[in-house]
Amino acid sequence: MTMTLDGTNGVTFFDTSLQGAAASPFGLKNRLINGAMVIDQRNAGAAVTVNSNTAQYPVDRWFGAGTAADGVFTLDQNTTAPTGFINSVVATVTTADANIGATQYYLFNQYIEGYNIADLDWGTANAKTVTLSFWTRSSLTGTFGGVISNSGQNRSYPFTYSISVANTYEYKTITIAGDTSGTWLTDTGIGIRLHFDLGVGSTYRGTAGAWAGATYLGATGATNVIGTLNATFYITGVQLEQNTSATPFERRLIGQELANCQRYYYKIQATAADSPFSMGSVTTTTIADIIVPFPVSMRTDPTALEQSGTAGDYRVRTGITDTVCSSVPTLINKTTTTSQVRFTVASGLTAGNAAIGRSVNATAYLAWSAEL
Repeated sequence: MTMTLDGTNGVTFFDTSLQGAAASPFGLKNRLINGAMVIDQRNAGAAVTVNSNTAQYPVDRWFGAGTAADGVFTLDQNTTAPTGFINSVVATVTTADANIGATQYYLFNQYIEGYNIADLDWGTANAKTVTLSFWTRSSLTGTFGGVISNSGQNRSYPFTYSISVANTYEYKTITIAGDTSGTWLTDTGIGIRLHFDLGVGSTYRGTAGAWAGATYLGATGATNVIGTLNATFYITGVQLEQNTSATPFERRLIGQELANCQRYYYKIQATAADSPFSMGSVTTTTIADIIVPFPVSMRTDPTALEQSGTAGDYRVRTGITDTVCSSVPTLINKTTTTSQVRFTVASGLTAGNAAIGRSVNATAYLAWSAEL
C-alpha cells in the first residue's frame, strides 16, 4: 500500500489498489482463522489423537475427526514449515485403515462462522468466487482432495490438488465459483465447512470441480492418507478469500489472531502455584463464586467449563487464608461476555467475604468453548 500527498490541500490519501495483495486494516481478507497454525491454547504443542467423530483440536479453530476404531491418526502443531511460516499442523497415521468402509471418513477441518462469509452472497445469483490457497507436504504423492460445503451439508464442492514430490512443501490454489443454490447461513451458525480429506469412503466422495446437492467429504480418486501406516500430511498458510486468484497470505498481529480464536475458545492456564483465575465472593461456608470476564465476546454462550479434572488443583483465597477445593470448579452462569464459576471447599469459608479463585499448581486451568 502506498501514500500520496495532495499538493493542493495537504491531505494524505491511501492508494488502495494493492489492498488485495497483503493484509489490510480495512477488512477481513482471509475468512479462515489461525491459518498459519500459530495459536494453540489447548495443548501447548502436544499431539492429539483422532480415533472418533469427536472433534480434536491440535491448534485453535482446526480440528480432526474420524469414524473411529479402524484407523487412527494424531495431529500436532509442528515447526516444519515453508519459508515465511513458523508452524504447521502434521497428521501422522498411527493405525492404518487400508480398506475404508463406504461411510467412513478421516478429516482435518475448519468451520467458518456465517457472519464472516455473509458478503459472499452464496445461495443467490450474485454468489462471488473464492480462492483457497495453502502450503502442504506429505510422505505420499499423488492426487489429494477436500470439500467446501454448507451448514446443512446438502451443497458440496469437492476439489483436488496434486503433491508431486514427497516430503517437500508445495503451494496449492483452488478457485471455486460461488454457489448460486442452497442455504448458506449468515449468522452465528456454520457458514462454510472446509474439509481436507485424509481418507473418505465412497458414499461421501464426489466428482471434483462442481457443486453438488449432496453430502460429500472428499473427492473421487483422492489419496487415502489413512491407508498407509506412518504416513504424514502437513499443512499451513491456509487462506480462503473472495478473489478469482490467490494473493499473499494475510498476516495478522499475534494478539489479533489470538482474539479471533478466543471468540470460539478461551483458556486461562495457570503458570505456577498460586496463579489467580479471577475474583468473586463467598456465598456459604463451602462455596465461593468467581466472576470471569471474557477478553472478547464469544460466538454464543459457552456450552461447558473445562478444567484439569482434579479438585486438588484449585483453591479459594480469602484474606491470607487458602482453602483447597473439594471438587473441581463448575459453571454456574454464563453469557457471551462473562462466566460465573463455582469453587467448592469442604468447610471454613465466611459468607460475604471477597474471594480469589486460584491454582495449586501449574496444571490447573479453566476453559470455555463456543466452537461451531
